Amino acid sequence: MSAFWLIAGLGNPGKKYEYDRHNLGFLIIDRFAEKHHMLVETKAHKSLLGKEKFQEKQVILIKPQTYMNLSGEAVRSASDYYQIPHEQVLVVHDDLDLEFGKMKFVFDRGHGGHNGVRSAIDHLGTKKFYRLRAGIGGATKRAVTDFVLSPFSKQELKQLPDFLDEMVNAIEDFLTHELSFVQTKYH
Repeated sequence: MSAFWLIAGLGNPGKKYEYDRHNLGFLIIDRFAEKHHMLVETKAHKSLLGKEKFQEKQVILIKPQTYMNLSGEAVRSASDYYQIPHEQVLVVHDDLDLEFGKMKFVFDRGHGGHNGVRSAIDHLGTKKFYRLRAGIGGATKRAVTDFVLSPFSKQELKQLPDFLDEMVNAIEDFLTHELSFVQTKYH
């Protein structure tokens, strides 16, 4: 087992996308980094990257700068460089199939139509990595692309800080306990 864990938050770079629903993975990484006094600003592996010890684990946080559909390039580059086995990779991303404020940990699952996850699967060559699906609700009346690239609603923005804190707590528990523990506690 590698001493490292890779946590990749998926999103799109640039101020234009900062508070879009599709950038929830970036926001979660930022909140985790802020809580643990980490800087995620080193440019490496097609990402902004930060590295810090959490408990007894070396945690590599990345925010791919490739845009969502090519996120797997960054995930693969960082995991190869640090020799991190796929089973020690956690991809954090928005999910249309979960309502806003809900989350779900999964392992060895398909992409579910999410292009960033599809890219990670394609570039890693496996589905055998962990994912934290962060709910953004469904695009019932709008096209999916328009919905995920739109900003959070006013109500969602009010709830967002608490949701981000809960997601950070879930990641901390995931790094400390087994998958079954976080699935029981947070699902």
